[in-house]
Order: sequence, then structure tokens, then C-alpha cells
Amino acid sequence: MRRTLLHHCFQALMDRGSEFTQKISCALATAFKNHLTPQCLSDQASRVKGLNLGFALGCFLAEAGWLTESEHVYEVCYKAVKHDDSEAGLFRALEYCVRMLHVENANCRYSKAKRVCTEAFSLAERLAQKGISFNRAVLYSEHSALLFAQSLYDEVSSLCIKLKIISSLHACVVKREFKKAEILIKLAVHKAREHFGQHHPKYSDALLDYGFFLLNIDSISSAVQVYQMVLDIRQAVFGGNNLYVAIACEDLAYATYVYEYSSGKFADARDHADKAINILSQILHPNHLLLSSSKRVKALILEEIAIDSEDKSLEEKFLLEAQELHLQSLELARKAFGEKNVQTAKHYGNLGRLYQSMHRFKEAEEMHQKAIKIKEKLLGPDDYEVALSVGHLASLYNYDMNKFNEAEKLYYRSISIGKALFGKSYSGLEYDYRGLLRLYHHTGAHEMAMHYHNVLQEWSQLRDQNNTSEVKPLDFDVHDSVENIVSKHFLS
Repeated sequence: MRRTLLHHCFQALMDRGSEFTQKISCALATAFKNHLTPQCLSDQASRVKGLNLGFALGCFLAEAGWLTESEHVYEVCYKAVKHDDSEAGLFRALEYCVRMLHVENANCRYSKAKRVCTEAFSLAERLAQKGISFNRAVLYSEHSALLFAQSLYDEVSSLCIKLKIISSLHACVVKREFKKAEILIKLAVHKAREHFGQHHPKYSDALLDYGFFLLNIDSISSAVQVYQMVLDIRQAVFGGNNLYVAIACEDLAYATYVYEYSSGKFADARDHADKAINILSQILHPNHLLLSSSKRVKALILEEIAIDSEDKSLEEKFLLEAQELHLQSLELARKAFGEKNVQTAKHYGNLGRLYQSMHRFKEAEEMHQKAIKIKEKLLGPDDYEVALSVGHLASLYNYDMNKFNEAEKLYYRSISIGKALFGKSYSGLEYDYRGLLRLYHHTGAHEMAMHYHNVLQEWSQLRDQNNTSEVKPLDFDVHDSVENIVSKHFLS
């Protein structure tokens, strides 16, 4: 409780708005650098005290969302011990390296994260050569996070199998190992709630991952509820212009956008996206990847608002704004991840949908084909992400390019993947069924049109049944021990 109150007080100082208090995080990092002088390091007692202070300060700044300042503190500490070949020196150096890796991953600075990761493994090897055992779990966890960001999902799985450690939640979700993912995230949420309570930032971190899982298993209403809880906790703890509040706003914006996609009611989603962008614009540089992500979400929302608008000038304005946001996001993703990355592919797919709305059909086709090619290579031909892009290309061929044979094949492929992964009530099936219904009407295949009219009605009844049941995403408990769960589901 005292820690959360300290975060709240610190954020209040950051939000005061004066020239000095806006930079209090920088002032603390600079003051620590000036404190850890060669003279301080020459005395053993002062050295230990100074390094312990740096570790505590770096942790606090990272927890508070001031990642760059946390990185600077860790770097000062690491430089002070990197040439110390003693057991204690190597342990400290590795500890600082792993903490820096965590901060770089969280701050989306993946090029530097790769360099830090290499240094960390070099230190781990030096400890191993001396016959010194140490806990590798955190290092491998951060290494997995870096590999995941690079879309190296098979390498994440191989690393976990080789070292007999639990796969990360995100890797399980992307590999569509939903049962494993569900076990992992419910265990994490249960333990966080049990240990920290329901109003702690660490609990909100577990809930954020739970929201990601729910969104990916098509439990959209539950995801919205969970993301709202995350935002409520983080606003209560941090408030103001805080990175973690902004991330919660962005995730809630996207979940709300997906939830309201059929209704066209995007006011709440847009408000959350605008809040995320406003916060991030004040605390990050304009080309930061986290800001780019929020812009992508806003672009998706603006496109849907534009399509539903009866004002042509307003429609054109929103579509052009969405295009600018998507192009910025694509360029930053390519710089950060390269061409062969799922995030890059998603941006191509987003542009494909936008260009279709702008009646730039040839460009839309090229974007969708790029997205499909990258996703198939990274995720395989039967992945959810592939199905999304396939369905979008089918829509383009059906509604705007009159390529009905190609569209029909793509719709069937998208439906097959969606049903195999999520079942007959999967929300994404609606758009494929409506597309086939339109296609068969247009081509005069009346029997098939009637068939898909009935299929769509059956699907709608299934969705209504799901929506009428009361959703309680946190109404679960974990009774088994961690050891038994790991043994049963992850090390067999």
C-alpha cells in the first residue's frame, strides 16, 4: 500500500506542469549518476550502499513508467561493476543487465535490447564457467519477450522446451495453444490477486495479459470488462500523464472498437484512443513505437466512423487522417521489426482495408497480399491472423473488384480457419457469411444464397445465446499447486 501511495505522489509531482517537476524523474537519474562517483565506488561500504540505491531507484522508475530514466540508472550501475570478475561483481552485472533488458523491451527499443541480451548471456556464461549456479528464469523470460517482439515464435517455443521452462502466455496465444494459455493466465491472475490484492499495479499487469488472452479467444465482452478494470486500477494508482495509464487506454480502445464493430458506436473507443495519444504525446518522442500503436488503433476507429458518415467532406477528412496514421505506424514498425514481422503485416492489412474504403482497389489488393504472405510464413497457413487477411481480401474481390471465384474460395478458407479455432459462434464468421450471401445473390446462385441466409440466422442465434449469458471473467479460482500445474501441462 505504501508503495502505491508513493507512486501516486510521484506522478502528482510529474503532473504539476512546472519546468522543474516535469523533469523530476530525470533529476533523480542525474542526481544518482552524480552520486555514484569513483570516490564513492572506491570505498566498499559506500559502493554497496550506492549500488543498492541504484537498483532500488531503477526498479521504482520502471514500475512508475519512466523507462528511459530507469535505463539510465541501470546503465550507471552496470558500468560500475561490468569489469568486476568476482562472484559478487558478476552477479550484480547480470542483475543490472537483465533489468535493462526488461526496460528496453517495455520501451520497444529492440535494437538495444538485442545488444543487452547478448551481454547478459555472456555474463551468464562466465558465471557458469566458474561453476556458480544462479536463477535463469528472469533472463530467459526477457529473452523470450524479445524473441516474441521479433515474431520468432518457434524460437520461443524451442527455448522453453530446451530449458524445460513454461512458455510465455503471449507465445501460447500466438501459437493458438489456448488451453495452455488459459492455465497460465488464470494462474497468474490468481497469484497476483492473492499476493498483491485487487488494487495493485502488479495485479493490473496480470489483468492486462488476461485481456489479451480473452480478446484472442473471441471473448470480446469479457476483454472489455477486464481492460476497464486495468484502467481503473492504474488511474487510481498513477493517474495523470502516465505510460501505464496510456497503455490501458489503448487496449481498452481497441477492445471496445472490436466489441462495437457491428453496432457502429465508436464514441467510447475513440475517446480512449484519444486519451492514450494525448498522454503519450506528452511523455514520449513523436516517433516512439508505443505512440505509433495508439495511432493505429485510432486510425481503425476513424475509418469506421468515416464509412458510416453521410457527410462526404467529413468522410474524406477522416479517411485521409487514418491514412496518415497508418503510414506512420507502418514505417515505424518496419524500422523496429523489419519487413518479416507480424506487426508489419498487420499494418499492411490495415492499409489494405483503408485503401478499399478510399476506392484505391489495386493498392488495397497489394497490401492484403503482402499481409497474407508475411503471416503465412511466420504463423502458418491456418492461423487466425491469416484468416483475417484472407477474409479482407475476399471482401475486396467480392464488393469492389468482381473477382467472385477468387472471393468464394477465400471466404471458405477464412470460415474454415475461424470455425476450427473458435467454433460455430465465432464473431468473425458474420462478415464471411454476409459476404457469401451477397456474392451468391449477385451471381444468381439463389439456392446457395438461401443456404447462407439460413447459416447466418443460425449463427446469429448462437451469438445471442452467448451474449445473454452473464459474463463474469474473474469468476474462477485456482486450487492446484503451481508445481502440479507445471508438471501436468508444461513438462510432460
